[in-house]
Amino acid sequence: MKSFRILILFMLCTLNQLVAQKKVRYDLYVRDTLVNFAGKEKHAYAVNGQIPMPELHFTEGDTAEIFIHNELRTETSIHWHGLIIPNEQDGVPYLTTAPIKAKTTHLYKFPIVQSGTYWYHSHTKLQEQSGMYGAFIIHKRNAPPMKEYTLILSDWTNMKPFEVHRRLHMANDWSAIKKAKIQKGAVQSYGDAIAAGSLKTKFTNEWKRMLAMDVSDVYYDKFLSNGKPEIEAPQFKAGDKVRVRIINGSSSTYFWLNYAGGQMEVAASDGMDVVPVPVDRMIIAVAETYDVLLTIPEDSVAYEFLATSEDRIRNTSLWLGRGTKQLASPLKPLKYFDGMKMMNDMMKMNGNLDDMGMNMSLQQMDMNVVMYPEITGEKEEKKDHDHDSRLDNDRYNSNALSDIVTLNYAMLKSPVKTTLPAGPTRVLNFTLSGNMNRYVWSIDNKTVSETDKILIKKGENIRIVLYNNSMMRHPMHLHGHFFRIVNGYGDYSPLKNVLDIMPMETDTIEFAATESGDWFFHCHILYHMMSGMGRIFSYENSPPNPQLPNPEKAIKKLYKDDREFHFMVQNDFASNGNDGEMMYMNTRYNLQAEWRLGYNDMHGYEVETHFGRYIGKMQWLFPYVGIDYRYRKMGIDEVEKNIFGQKNTKDIRQALCFGVQYTLPLLIVADARFDTDGKLRLSLMREDIPLTKRLRLNFMGNSDLEYMAGFKYVLDKNFSLSAHYDSDMGLGGGFTFTY
Repeated sequence: MKSFRILILFMLCTLNQLVAQKKVRYDLYVRDTLVNFAGKEKHAYAVNGQIPMPELHFTEGDTAEIFIHNELRTETSIHWHGLIIPNEQDGVPYLTTAPIKAKTTHLYKFPIVQSGTYWYHSHTKLQEQSGMYGAFIIHKRNAPPMKEYTLILSDWTNMKPFEVHRRLHMANDWSAIKKAKIQKGAVQSYGDAIAAGSLKTKFTNEWKRMLAMDVSDVYYDKFLSNGKPEIEAPQFKAGDKVRVRIINGSSSTYFWLNYAGGQMEVAASDGMDVVPVPVDRMIIAVAETYDVLLTIPEDSVAYEFLATSEDRIRNTSLWLGRGTKQLASPLKPLKYFDGMKMMNDMMKMNGNLDDMGMNMSLQQMDMNVVMYPEITGEKEEKKDHDHDSRLDNDRYNSNALSDIVTLNYAMLKSPVKTTLPAGPTRVLNFTLSGNMNRYVWSIDNKTVSETDKILIKKGENIRIVLYNNSMMRHPMHLHGHFFRIVNGYGDYSPLKNVLDIMPMETDTIEFAATESGDWFFHCHILYHMMSGMGRIFSYENSPPNPQLPNPEKAIKKLYKDDREFHFMVQNDFASNGNDGEMMYMNTRYNLQAEWRLGYNDMHGYEVETHFGRYIGKMQWLFPYVGIDYRYRKMGIDEVEKNIFGQKNTKDIRQALCFGVQYTLPLLIVADARFDTDGKLRLSLMREDIPLTKRLRLNFMGNSDLEYMAGFKYVLDKNFSLSAHYDSDMGLGGGFTFTY
């Protein structure tokens, strides 16, 4: 084991043992600030007055001394992403490092034992989304001089990150409505489906209890290159070969990369060199870094290096050279309903995925390719039999379907051996799981706070077999270690610290347990991590961490992230009364309330509350207990009965109730409850059926012979115009407030 550690260090820091260590000091001042990236002045975090944070440069063999001066009113932290450093310097608050309290200064001090392109960012709550990310560049000692440029990509939303996170848990499609302003059909409503001739596809999609195809979770107002919508690097001239160090510092956006000056030569990934491989385009996952070599073909031309969000809504550019602008080929809009049809084919009715025997791995089979016009054409075309046979074998293989060369992990090869040392090998199998409707992200259907730490021993090799049983990509990041991606290159398998695993893929990674302490392994999409998709590896017999004197108390703080409750409320202010609902929910539990307040005694009023727990991987089952209070003035001798012949108690009802809700195909919620008056009630309801981009249909009916149907036209994220007919309250109209 010791020999392997020496090997890794040798690869990371060639000759650094032969030179004297040099202390390199940075002072970083974290402050609140106001910025205007997208037309509105918004709160953000600036470090030394800038976003992104300052670009830090070191040379292998240096000793880093970085003072973080927290001038915020809240605590913060800094994680050194991809760096091999002592455990207590890793920067995950309450797990490896003490949080940096408000108005205090914290010193991070560690040796630089590697070289390459890395980055650093806050690991506290959602601060990363608001500007706390920066480049961390480590130069090789005695490396031949080469022209280079550092590019850090990021995403920006004018919405508060807290709001983004809360709305994701509400299954609110406001992001899709915003995207539809730019890209027609992004909502994938029934109207969109009819226009595209895909009504059956839309119906099947909802029959399988799926929401619309969502390539990315969040609508972003701007994408940034080094903090700007576009940036210029005019210093480069014809014939220059430039090493562009690309860091995806975004919170949840993947970027497609292509270059107007020709092919890109991929030279490193996550800081580690790879045998250079030429490609026409590549996707960079959240938190990944790549070094690409770009050649400047001619003088008097500025060549675009284009980064396009995976949902193709917006992009950001770096211009290399000076002169007439040479545009890179823009990516055409996604074919949403082709993607939806693909989802329908691969989703089973129980919520599991079916790869139909394709054994997908290493990004070679990208199911989203059906949505890429540049690969599969504008519309699906009928092929002859022989052609179809080829497509059956490679129907999602972008490189087999076109002449455009797209990078995948099977193309990465280390230039040096990365073989793990001899030693016992433990195999861990993880299934990445998720529930888009409730925005719960987990591993093996458990969040970080619902599992124990995974104990590992120093000296053993850990092999992790990951299967992605969700419909989203996940960039899985391991702190404090490099892992090998087992990709067929054997001894020369590439080393990385982020694995982008696509839906239905099975990938294998392995690493040597050479450290001590606790290390985080998590999805680097910020909102997935905060929802619980991760695990903690813990070395047995580790020495106490001096930064966390009470580790039991500290870990409870970390667990709070995925146990957080989110609040939503909606009220319809109508001409015939008010009705609304609210929910206060977290990963498993939900306190929900519904009310209806008429303007007279004949309309009556009702308040019903439930508290329950979601059951199962897909969380379709929700047993609950609750209280129901109802009053309505009935006519003399007026008697109503339900379909079971029981007398209706809506004139006066004060009862405890016990029930269960279950999500049926077409996302219809069935509710069966029994109350302490001995009454049974069955209900069916569905909210927010997307008829058009902004028009929604709601309906409800129950065994008490009550029913309601209504429309809602979405004006903005909070307000809608509404109209409905209610069997008790009649026809009404007004507006709906949603928070």
